Amino acid sequence: MDSLIHPTALIDPKAQLDSSVKVGAYSIIGPNVKIDAGTSIGPHVVVDGHTTIGRDNTFFQFSSIGAAPQDKKYAGEPTRLEIGDRNIVREFCTFNIGTAQDVGVTRLGNDNWIMAYVHLAHDCQIGNHTIFANNAQLAGHVHIADWVILGGFSNIHQFCKVGAHAMVGMSTSLTQDVPPFVILSGNPAAAHGLNIEGLKRRGFTRSQITALRHAYKLIYKSGLTLDEAKTALAQEENNSPDAADYLRLMREFLDTTTRGIVR
Repeated sequence: MDSLIHPTALIDPKAQLDSSVKVGAYSIIGPNVKIDAGTSIGPHVVVDGHTTIGRDNTFFQFSSIGAAPQDKKYAGEPTRLEIGDRNIVREFCTFNIGTAQDVGVTRLGNDNWIMAYVHLAHDCQIGNHTIFANNAQLAGHVHIADWVILGGFSNIHQFCKVGAHAMVGMSTSLTQDVPPFVILSGNPAAAHGLNIEGLKRRGFTRSQITALRHAYKLIYKSGLTLDEAKTALAQEENNSPDAADYLRLMREFLDTTTRGIVR
């Protein structure tokens, strides 16, 4: 293991690192950190807090991973940061641990592409296969589902949710939730249809995309209230069996939104 760890790196004896983990020059690993096989920690990276990192991740230089949350209520509780497998984390990213006021853990799933200067605040819950472009900034308690794309300099208000396969344009500030499959941008943020190209790349069929287009129109173009739109979506699930799971995902998102959707 020593040959994979630069002699200037400072690793607490209590830290648990797999023998295949690489640690670059001047990086610091705290006592409550666990890092699994194949992960590479670049130079000048600080990994602290009760942080667990999975397999085959790559952290580029100058990131702060697992530091205390930027929350005045935080009183040193042993909250956590959990990072999955095969994530790419570029330069100058800041991921904070959770708080006792929420679930107590910040999570980043698997196969995410996180570009430079991204901030994941306390208690954020990030799924799999997401792309966060440079300077995407997430406040506390934000939930991001699978396959979401956040454009550069996008900002997300605390407690907001972004549904699966949605895309947020660059420099967009969100203060409400984004339903699955929707593409939006602007300040104030506005919906601009479905993330069609993303859905095609992920293997959605033409009939599934057609059904989702109709669902989008029910929500955004029909003049229906959200409750009426949910009722109509439930009917569409029966009419479009090959897209029923995706329509249900959209309907259930509308059921659980607490901040309202961008509309």
